[in-house]
Amino acid sequence: MSKLRAAVIGTGYLGRFHAQKYAALPDSELVAIVDTDAERAASVAAELGCEALTDHRQLAGRVDVVSVVVPTRLHHAVTMDMLDLDIHVLVEKPITATLEEARQLVDTATARNLRLQVGHLERFNPAVQALSDRIDVPLFIESHRLAPFNPRGADVSVVLDLMIHDIDIILTLVNQPLSRIDANGVPVISNDIDIANARLQFENGCVANVTASRVSQKSERKMRLFQQSGYIALDFHARSLDIRRTGDGEQHPGIPDIESEHVSFDAGDALLAEIEAFLVSVRQGTRPIVSGEDGLQALQTAMEIGRLLHCNPMLDRIKSYRAGSGRQS
Repeated sequence: MSKLRAAVIGTGYLGRFHAQKYAALPDSELVAIVDTDAERAASVAAELGCEALTDHRQLAGRVDVVSVVVPTRLHHAVTMDMLDLDIHVLVEKPITATLEEARQLVDTATARNLRLQVGHLERFNPAVQALSDRIDVPLFIESHRLAPFNPRGADVSVVLDLMIHDIDIILTLVNQPLSRIDANGVPVISNDIDIANARLQFENGCVANVTASRVSQKSERKMRLFQQSGYIALDFHARSLDIRRTGDGEQHPGIPDIESEHVSFDAGDALLAEIEAFLVSVRQGTRPIVSGEDGLQALQTAMEIGRLLHCNPMLDRIKSYRAGSGRQS
């Protein structure tokens, strides 16, 4: 079987890792690195033994697949150029900056019978992948995704930077329409929302309480899922599941025993697994594990949370305070 010819567009922090994975996989050939910074493109290309380009449109007819790892505001334009050249695309999350742009990408990929995968990397965390065999009908979900401030993600709000990971996972696990969203959050360091909480209510009655912060002193990525028979605590960092379920016996009259199970998983390589899954989808012509439609659904929910957050009158008071104290707002 011939190798799929690959390129990576954007050679920042994450793009370099994408390039390394394509170069290492036996069923792909890394043809080119593309970056508007010629020096940076040349550096990564020399490391991996491929060509350096400064214009992604030069890939026409030369590759089968690309990873688009550029700033979010450029996702639509670059991805659309690739789809118009009949190239399959793995685009980093969020899929685009607007819903209209995301819908256009999804519609174009469908019309051209091309694979469009979105880089929601947490779906490839082995602990997340193990949930499907253990989840029945979630009734309540609680998630916390906390991190110290990192300027690399500060071009978007904490919802699009961090919370969108958990939004995508929750929407997939519950698999029900949303009936109501409530949200609150504030800027702390940046000029956009840095800490936020959202309450997602689904039509079947399930509720998810989702918190994301990029102004914490520690990193934490955890989720707890409650269902009729017990609950599962997921630790994304540790790649582990702690499961509590009702047993057959009784610890007191009318009170069932509680059985406990701890399952941990090897570190693995989530990015490698993501790219491998993308290549399999392209070869087999199957729907990607994280499809363009999935990326659109996550973005739609995140954008509604963002709209609610920016309706908070507290934001105007914060901006006024910053303006009065000489801080940029």
